[in-house]
Parts: sequence; structure tokens; C-alpha cells
Amino acid sequence: MSSNPVSSAVFVCSSPDASKMPTHRLPEYAFIGRSNVGKSSLINMLTGQKNLAHTSATPGKTQMINHFLINKAWYIVDLPGYGYAKASKSRREVLGNIIRDYLSNGQQMTMLFVLLDIRLEPQDIDLDFIEQLGSLEIPFALIFTKADKLGPVAAKRYVEAYKSRLLEQWEELPPIFITSSEKGIGRQELLDYINTITQQITN
Repeated sequence: MSSNPVSSAVFVCSSPDASKMPTHRLPEYAFIGRSNVGKSSLINMLTGQKNLAHTSATPGKTQMINHFLINKAWYIVDLPGYGYAKASKSRREVLGNIIRDYLSNGQQMTMLFVLLDIRLEPQDIDLDFIEQLGSLEIPFALIFTKADKLGPVAAKRYVEAYKSRLLEQWEELPPIFITSSEKGIGRQELLDYINTITQQITN
């Protein structure tokens, strides 16, 4: 199946907490990951707009809950990153509270995409976050980013190692996508996945 292209992608608002978010009945697909994992670049790649989500060489740029309306049919939600070591403890707590607030109170959240740098061994902070999602029964999928930085054989080996680590804790694996914002890898697969879910919900 080939997905409908992204014909429109509009920034709607930035919200400091879930109570200030736009009220609507459309599905939301939220994106989260450790700082500097390539979240803004991935959102720009998915939407086909280079500057929709602001990319920065400075990690921890996303500080609020950002909503983008796609094709007037669903939302991308850009959440703050976690694990930004250079942020103060109080700032990390604030960002952690924003994330938890959205996960607990985001009424329209349909799927949470957790981004992982494909070049790294499984990180405790990511594994702990994924474990929390399971305990909260939050539907999620994993997106490995920066696949262009490795050859296809090495990329597959890293992902298989990650799967093995997850299966130590999980009976079954979540959906997994391999992407590169530089090369456009994984764009079609992700959009197909999102559109399939959206059609199931709205039809």
C-alpha cells in the first residue's frame, strides 16, 4: 500500500502543558527521544518541509508540546527530549513533567514514536523510558534514526542486538522502523503506518 503524500503540514501551537493544547478529535502521533537524536530532522523529512520543526546543533531545543496539523487529518506532536545532561536538574524536572503530563492527559494521543540513534548500544535511559511506557500501557513504536551513518549490514546488526535486549523484558516487540532523514529512508513506511491507523480510527 502506498500512502497519500503529505499535501499540507502546518504548525499550530506550542503548549506548556496538556491543559493548553488545542481541542480536537483527530489522532495525534507523538515523537520523543533523547536530545540530539534527530527528532526535528525526522519530522521535517516526514512532512517534506525543511524548516517545519526547528533543527539545532544545540540539544534540548524543544521545550514545549508542539502541534503540527498534517493533511487536516492528523497531528504530529513534537515532545521535549529527555536525558539532556547539560540542563539543570530543575529544568530536567520541568521537561519530565511536561512529558508525563502529555502521556497521561493527551486525550487524542494514538501512538508514541520513541526515537533511538541506530549507532548506539542500548542506553539505560532509553530502556527505562520504554519500560515505563509498558507499565503505563501506552502504545508505542520504535524509530531508529541516522541509518545513513552505518552500512545496511551494520544497521541491521545493531537493530537485531536491540531487539534481543528488549526481548529480555518484553514478550513481544513493538513496531520498529529504520530511518534516515538525510536519505529519506523509512519515510514511506512510516507514513503508510500512520495513514493505516488513521483510516482505521476515522472510518
